[in-house]
Amino acid sequence: MILAVMQPTYIPWLGYFDLINSADQFLFLDDVKLEKSDWHVRNKIKGNQGEIMLSQVVSTPNGRMGSVICDTEFKEKHPWRKKHLKSIEMNYRKAPFFNSIFGVIQQYFLNECNNLADFNIGLTQVFLKSLEIQTSVNRSSKLPKIAGVKDERLANFCDFFKSDKYLSPRGASAYIERHSPGGLLAKSGVEVFYQQFEHPKYYQCYPPFVSHLGVVDALMNLGADQTKQLIESGHKQPLHYSELYTSN
Repeated sequence: MILAVMQPTYIPWLGYFDLINSADQFLFLDDVKLEKSDWHVRNKIKGNQGEIMLSQVVSTPNGRMGSVICDTEFKEKHPWRKKHLKSIEMNYRKAPFFNSIFGVIQQYFLNECNNLADFNIGLTQVFLKSLEIQTSVNRSSKLPKIAGVKDERLANFCDFFKSDKYLSPRGASAYIERHSPGGLLAKSGVEVFYQQFEHPKYYQCYPPFVSHLGVVDALMNLGADQTKQLIESGHKQPLHYSELYTSN
């Protein structure tokens, strides 16, 4: 069984959904430190002037270093949701699939969820449903206490889910491979693979094409069915950890 693990993201990009779609079990890693300047709380859409960053507004009474994703709340009474909806509406109202996609997003945004992890995980699951990606998902904060840090904890997650394969974003190789090939995952008998996703081009309302936007952009321009096909077209055979060394 293939396990993949990632921190929850606000309006994830296409590669995030490729990672989920490539796994049998996906785990939202939501009991780790919040990075306010990271994709935990922000992502990009596109307007006629180019990229637009949408940032959620959270409260960190204990400071950024003392904040954990699953315990983080939005700043009370801040109108960021209405602002984001307005920005999405203004920039995509001429998109081919605006009418079918915007209503779904609007309905979700107007719920009263005030927890960052709950909101972003729930929003991602709305997108998963639209894309008909049926991978089983869980949250690390809802599991029994799983000890360890970095690759040690990943190995323990694999043991918990009885996973013999671990699929990782390529960027995580820096800490997985830091001491030995495949890290503690490989030492525990888990085969480690790295995601290979090549971002495809697609129709956007306003040229030139910009990649690595939040999935909303593709959904608005292509619709759910074609966005799913787009994600599948960018999927490439994952790289076995041993190939990191034979290819150098």
